[in-house]
Amino acid sequence: MAKKTTETENVQSISITCLQYEIQSVTKNYQHILALAFAVQELNENPNFLPNVSLGIYILNSYSLGRMTFKATLSLLSPQQKLVLNFSCDNRQKVIAIIGGLLSETSAHMASILNIYKTPQLTHGTFSLAQGDKQQFSSLYQMVPDDTHQYRGVVQLLNHFGWTWIGLLAMDDENGSQFVQRILPILSENRICLAFTHKLIKVAYIREMVELILKQVEQYPFLMDRKTNVFFVHGEPPTMMVLRFILYLAPVFLLPPLCKVWIITSHWDFESYSIQRILDTDSLDGALSFTVHSNQPPGFQEFLQTIGPSWYAGDGFFQNFWEQAFSCSLTHEQDDMKKTCSGKEKLEHLPGPLFEMQMTGQSYNVYNAVYAVAHALQYAHRHKSICRGLVKDGRLDVEHIQPWQLHNFLRRILFNNSVGETLKFNQDGELVTIFDLTNWVTFSNGSFARVKVGQLDPHIPSGKELTLVEDNIVWHRSFNQVLPISVCNDLCQPGYSKTKKEGNKFCCYDCTPCPEGMISEQKDMDACVKCPDDHYPSEGHDECIPKVPTYLSYKETLGIIFLILSVAFSLVTAWVLGAFVKYRNTPIVKANNQSLTYILLFSLLLCFLSSLLFIGEPGKVTCLLRQITFGLIFSVALSSVLAKTITVVLAFMATKPGSHWRRWVGKKLAHSIVLSGSLIQALICILWVCTSPPFPQMNMHSQPKRIILECNEGSAMMFYFVLGYLGFLASVSFTVAFLARKLPSSFNEAKFITFSMLVFCSVWFSFIPTYLSSKGKSTVAVEIFSILSSGVGLLGCIFFPKCYIILLRPEMNLREQIIRKM
Repeated sequence: MAKKTTETENVQSISITCLQYEIQSVTKNYQHILALAFAVQELNENPNFLPNVSLGIYILNSYSLGRMTFKATLSLLSPQQKLVLNFSCDNRQKVIAIIGGLLSETSAHMASILNIYKTPQLTHGTFSLAQGDKQQFSSLYQMVPDDTHQYRGVVQLLNHFGWTWIGLLAMDDENGSQFVQRILPILSENRICLAFTHKLIKVAYIREMVELILKQVEQYPFLMDRKTNVFFVHGEPPTMMVLRFILYLAPVFLLPPLCKVWIITSHWDFESYSIQRILDTDSLDGALSFTVHSNQPPGFQEFLQTIGPSWYAGDGFFQNFWEQAFSCSLTHEQDDMKKTCSGKEKLEHLPGPLFEMQMTGQSYNVYNAVYAVAHALQYAHRHKSICRGLVKDGRLDVEHIQPWQLHNFLRRILFNNSVGETLKFNQDGELVTIFDLTNWVTFSNGSFARVKVGQLDPHIPSGKELTLVEDNIVWHRSFNQVLPISVCNDLCQPGYSKTKKEGNKFCCYDCTPCPEGMISEQKDMDACVKCPDDHYPSEGHDECIPKVPTYLSYKETLGIIFLILSVAFSLVTAWVLGAFVKYRNTPIVKANNQSLTYILLFSLLLCFLSSLLFIGEPGKVTCLLRQITFGLIFSVALSSVLAKTITVVLAFMATKPGSHWRRWVGKKLAHSIVLSGSLIQALICILWVCTSPPFPQMNMHSQPKRIILECNEGSAMMFYFVLGYLGFLASVSFTVAFLARKLPSSFNEAKFITFSMLVFCSVWFSFIPTYLSSKGKSTVAVEIFSILSSGVGLLGCIFFPKCYIILLRPEMNLREQIIRKM
C-alpha cells in the first residue's frame, strides 16, 4: 500500500512490517497499518511540518520464518522488490527508516540486516537486548523499554500481593528458554519460588493442536495445583495461541477449568486469529499484564470509521483482514464457507479480540515511530548549520539524504506528540516511556474490557517503579473478589517464624513459635526479633508492650508501711532521748555515760530517718546519700556501743587497788573511740564517692514486664567494704560485751549490749544473701527492713530495761539501792 502524495518527486518512504502467520492472519494487527497510514496522513496534511516534502509508506509482510523475514527486509531496501544487493534500483522512493517488527525474533532477524546498511529500525514490539547486543545493533531503536524492566515490575507485583509460589509458562523454543534464564535469578533474588516451569510445544499448523493437547494432558495436573494460583506467562503470540487452545479443549478431556491469576508480559494483547473467535475467554478473566503504554490521538476514531471496502485499493492486506474479521467475501466468487460482504460491516461491531477501536499499545508505538522519524527530518531541516549536505536551497535535499544520516537526529529528538506526551530516546536507544498495568475483564459474549490498574515507570528510583490501584482490580470470578493466595504453605501468623524444611525450596517452611523474650509482629517473618529493652513480649509473642517503670513509692502499701514505721521508731527514739535528758541526774543515767548515751540515741534517730532515703523515685542526690548516710550513721552508733562496752570493762578493772587502768577511764577515751570508729568509715565513704559513686539507673532486665528505677552502687566492692566495716565494729562490740557479761549487774550494760549485737549481726548476716537474691523493689525493701530491725534491736535491747526502771520502777533508780546491790 502506498499513500498518494502531490509531491511525487520528493517522497520519503517509511516502511513497516506486518506480522502474518500462514493463511490465518491476526486481524487485530491490521490496526498497526491503519495507525501508520493515519500518522502519515496527519503529517502530510500539516503545511507547517516538512514543507515541500511528502511522506509515503511501503509495507511488506515479515512472516514467521527467519528466511522469509530476511527476504522481506531486503525487499524493503530494494523497493522494486528486485533483490540486487548493495544497489538502490529506484531513486524516486528512498527508504530512510523501517518500523518493525512486532515479535522479538522478527525484530532480531531484521536488525541483523538493517544494521549492515545503517538503516534506522524502530521496533514497535517488545524486544530485549543484552548490553553487548545493543552496541552491535546500533541502528535499532526500541519503542518499548527492555523486558527486564517489566520482569522487575512483575516481581514487585508478586511481592505486593504476597505471591511467593507461582507457575512459569513459556514456549519451548529459544525465546522461551531465554525468558526462563532471565527471570529465574530475578525471582530468586526476591525470594519467589517456582512451583513448576511448564514449556508449551510450538505448533506450526492448527492441525497439530490435537496432538499437542494429548501431550499436554499428562502435565495438566501440575497446572491444577491448588496452592499455585498465579501463573506468570511469557506472552508472545505463539505461547498465548497454544495456551488458549489448551484452556478451550481441556473440558473435552474432562479436565476442570483453570481458574488462576494470569500475569502476562507485554508481548501479548488480547487478540485472536479469526478461527479463534469460538474460544472461550472466561479462563483469562481477571488476567494482569504489563501492556505497552497507549493513548488515543485525536481524530483516530473518526479515521477508523471511514475504513470500509472502498479503502482497500492499493492495500494488499485489506481484503485478507476484512474477510477474516467479518467471515465474508469481498469478491463475488462462490464460497460455501463464506457469505458475500454486504458493505455495511463496521469495525466497531467486531469483538475486541479481533479488532479494537481504541488504539492499542503497539499501534500507538507505530504512530509515535512515524512522528519520531518525521521530527528527525524536521530537525535536520531546521538546523542547517549542522546538517550541511542535507539541506539545499533552503529545503531538505531528499534526493541525496542517506538513512544512516538520520541517526544523529533520532538520538536527539525531543518533542510532544498530538496527545501531549513527551517522546525521546535514552542512551540505549529505548523510548523513555512506561508500561500500563492492565486488568482484563471478560464477558460472556466474548468481549472484554481493559481496566488500567497501575503503571510501571522504569525511569524512577529502583523499588518504586510500580504504582498500583488495588481497589480497581477485578479477579477471576471464581475467587469471589477475594484476594487470591499463592503460597507453598499457609503464612506464619504473628508470634511464629519460618523454619526451613529440609529438602524443600525456601518458600516451603514450617512455622515455629517464637522463643521466650522474642516476638514476630507481622505474618510470615523469617525470624523472631527481640523487643527493645523498654518493652516486653506479649503473651502471644506478637507485639511488644511498653514496660512499666517501678520503684518503691510512698503511694503504695509497702512504702506507706515503711514510712509509718520509720517515723514511729524515730518518735520512740526521740521520746527515749527526751526521757534520758529529763532524768539525766538519776544514778542509772549517770552510771551509763551520759554523753555516749545521747550520741547513741541521736544516731539511732538518724538511722530510722535515713530509711526514708530509700523510698521514692531514685535521683542523683538520693542515690549518692543512701548508702553513705546509712554507713556513716550506723558506724557512729556502733562506735558508741563499742565505747560504752569498753568503758564498762575499764570501770570495773580500775576499781581494783593499784590498777594502772584508772588513767584510761573517762570521757576522752570514749569520745576517741567514737571519733576514730566513725572516721574510718568516713574515709571509706569518701574513697567510694571519689572513685565510683552511686548513681540512678533503669534496670531493664531484672523483671520481664517492668523497668526498675534503682540506684546502682557504682562499686559493689566499696558497698561491701562499708557493710564489712559495720560488721567488724559489731563483732568487736559483741566480743567485748560477751566477755564482760558476768560483771556486777548494777553498773553493767554488757548483757544488754551482747543481746543487741547478737540481733544486729543476725540481721545483717542474713541481709547479704537476701539482698543478692531479691530484685526490684524487694531489694530496697530488704535494706529498709534491715535498717529498721537492727535499729530497733539496738534501741530495745540497750534502752528498754533502763526506761523500765526510770519510768516504772523509780524506787530502783536510787543511789542507796544501787550500792546495796553491789
